[in-house]
Amino acid sequence: MSVTLDLSRTVAPARPAPVNLSGLTRTGLRQALIDADVCPPEKAKMRASQVWGWIHHFGVTDFAAMTNVAKDTQARLAAAFTLNRPEIVERQVSNDGTRKWLIRTAPGIEIETVYIPDVGRAGALCVSSQVGCTLNCTFCHTGTQKLVRNLTAAEIVAQVQVARDDLEEWPSPREDRRLSNIVFMGMGEPLYNLDHVSDAIDIISDNEGIALSRRRITVSTSGVVPQLTPLGDRTQAMLAISLHATNDDLRDVLVPLNKKYPLAQLMDGIRAYPGISNARRVTFEYVMLKGVNDSPEEARALVRLIEGIPAKVNLIPFNPWPGADYECSDWKTIERFAAILNKAGYASPIRTPRGRDILAACGQLKSESEKVRASTLRKAEQAAA
Repeated sequence: MSVTLDLSRTVAPARPAPVNLSGLTRTGLRQALIDADVCPPEKAKMRASQVWGWIHHFGVTDFAAMTNVAKDTQARLAAAFTLNRPEIVERQVSNDGTRKWLIRTAPGIEIETVYIPDVGRAGALCVSSQVGCTLNCTFCHTGTQKLVRNLTAAEIVAQVQVARDDLEEWPSPREDRRLSNIVFMGMGEPLYNLDHVSDAIDIISDNEGIALSRRRITVSTSGVVPQLTPLGDRTQAMLAISLHATNDDLRDVLVPLNKKYPLAQLMDGIRAYPGISNARRVTFEYVMLKGVNDSPEEARALVRLIEGIPAKVNLIPFNPWPGADYECSDWKTIERFAAILNKAGYASPIRTPRGRDILAACGQLKSESEKVRASTLRKAEQAAA
């Protein structure tokens, strides 16, 4: 007896996930409403403005809460789109008030976001732009996690929304903000994800939504030189450079991207950054590593390196993480380094370590899918004690 197999039937492809409107620019939102037949083209601008305000000014997560939108339009919006927040896998609060959220935006996609009070005008949110990182900076915990993928604009904006939910900052306040600054200093290299970073900044800075000034949004890069000018032209964001060394030999080790874009090329790119001025200074980030880059000679070399650039230097005491090969410079060494910079006319604040007890400090972020949870680590330490 022979058997004939019917191979004509195929499994229907899975329906694509609904688009989260939180990640669309104004132009993208208008077009999405037209494409989904939510409204005709002649009404799209007005309807998009209404929806925009509800999403980004009031922070709603339910289309039914949009009280000036007709019920039938609410239903069409709900059928085609979503406003869902990502899953908060873990929320931790440091002894110093720093808050860290582990956010799962999709299966296998986890990122960390940190809110630091009393930074900037009121408080700064450190957002991630990638899951993992490709740069392998040897002093950075995030650099030990392989890159999974770029984050979408919706996933970047969601980090701001999660923080504002927790801080109870809806609707968007004009004064007395607790979240006043955004820094792209979390997981990943923002300039390797410039399209989504740029869209997210457009959304975050819109005056009818979250309304954070672009001068309060800082993008930190390890030095992807070809993208510096596009970053300035497209975002008008403040620029920060993850520097950490004053010569190519050492920076090749600490920041391997330097082998592709050495210091001379990087400095030329910085000097050409759009809008750079005394009112829009570049921030150089310099992590203080004991016996590695913290000598007076290196401080003087740093002065020579950045000569003529409107700048300040953030001195960052190294934040330890499990398996790190470095130690933090002692406080007197850091103060001596800062004094040399100050004498040369450069503001050089020493960044107070924040959130170290929950691995939320600079250079400590790494998604929980790749590391032992800090809570588990603490429990193990307590048990051993």
